[in-house]
Formats: sequence, C-alpha cells, structure tokens
Amino acid sequence: MQNSILSFFLILYLSIAGLFADAELNLPFKVGERLDYDLSWGFLPVGSAIMEVHSLKKVKDELCYLVKFSVRTNSFADKFYKVRTTIESIVSSDFKKSIRYKKSQEEGKTKKNISVDFDYKQGRANYYQDGSLISKTSIPSEVFDPLSIAYFFRLNDLEPNKEITLPTCDGKSFRKIVVRTGSRKKISVPGGSFNVIETIPEMQNLRGVFKKSPNSILRVWYSTDKNRIPVKISSKVIVGSFNAKLKKSVGLK
Repeated sequence: MQNSILSFFLILYLSIAGLFADAELNLPFKVGERLDYDLSWGFLPVGSAIMEVHSLKKVKDELCYLVKFSVRTNSFADKFYKVRTTIESIVSSDFKKSIRYKKSQEEGKTKKNISVDFDYKQGRANYYQDGSLISKTSIPSEVFDPLSIAYFFRLNDLEPNKEITLPTCDGKSFRKIVVRTGSRKKISVPGGSFNVIETIPEMQNLRGVFKKSPNSILRVWYSTDKNRIPVKISSKVIVGSFNAKLKKSVGLK
C-alpha cells in the first residue's frame, strides 16, 4: 500500500500531454493560478494536493517562471504513510527547458531535500541531496523536470490518439517519456463538469526516474478549454485505485 500511495503522489505532478508551441506568446496560465485537488483511495479521502504558478524571476540572466506542487495526506492516511512533500520548478519563460528543480520530501520514513541544477553549457544536470553533490547526469540542450512538463504540456490543444515523446530528467536519470492520448469525454469532479481528453503515460519508460507499482495503469484527463488544466488523475494498482480530482481553481487566465 505504501509504494502504491507514493507512486500515485509522484505521478500527480508528472501528469502530461500535448505538443510543443511558442509558449511565450500565449500561455494558458498566469502568475497566481492555483489548482486544488482532493486525493482518494477508492472511496476513502486520503489527502490534498496543490499546483501553483508563483512568479516570474530572473535566474542565470534568463527570465523564468516558478511553479510549485505540494501534497499532504490527511490524519487518516498519516497513520499508514505520512506525506508532506513540496516540489518547485524554475522554467524558462518560453517553457522550453528547466533551469532548476527542488524537492522537499517527507514520505513515510524518508526525509530529504533535493535540488537539481541544469547546466546546459556543460551539458549536465547536477543532483544535490541535503546540500551535497551526489551525481552528474548528461542532458541534451533542452530538458524538462517532472513538474515542469505538467505545465509545458498545457500549451497546445490535445488531439486524440497521438503519441508524444519528451526528454525528461529528475537529476539522477535522463529518460524520454512517452505519453499516448486517448479519447475525448465529459467528466464531473468536485470543481465542476469538464470536457476532457485522456492521456496515458507508458510506465516502462519511467523506470529509474520515478517509483511505481508493478503493472500500474495511470491516466490523466486534461480539460479541452483554453486553460487545459489537469482535471482528474487516476492510478489503478493491485491494492485498488487512487484518484485526484480537481476541487477548485483560482487565478485562471
């Protein structure tokens, strides 16, 4: 159960689908956007999650966005597997590449602070844990971290039955993540009813980058309106199904 819960929380900020576009001209989100989610295991509520666009700032002489994801379990789930994790991503303003990635992790007995610096001049990602340099990973000229792709893939309209590949790095491993889009439908969540399109990450490509349960099936539904927000995330594993459903949204563009 513990591995399944962790897998679900991690995949929430991995939620991805879409095609590349000139983001600088027409981003579907703005500073101040906040998306709140209810997390459940079957019919049982287990916590909440928040995705936010915080600010524009200059990093390495480049104008960047700061986006943030946080998740926490409720008092019921804390008894089994307590989670208090916050992730930050600093992304170029055109959303073509990640600049920095930080994770403050408290999950079960695991407590650590991770930071990744993407050094494109040297062609490597430097991975730090609790302030110490742990590893260096070779990267191409443009790469995304696990959080930034959730926003990058909101840039374009999604088309059914497509396959998309993205260069992704969490600092320790580089992978080309493959995501397939499915069909369009209408779903209802606590935050309202939405026309959505389904996306399905191919889990075998995530080995070494994200923890996951064997044979788990993950699906993410993005709204097909101008905001293209992740409305629902579902993870089906041996011990049941985990769901994140949009509760409310503020600061939409």
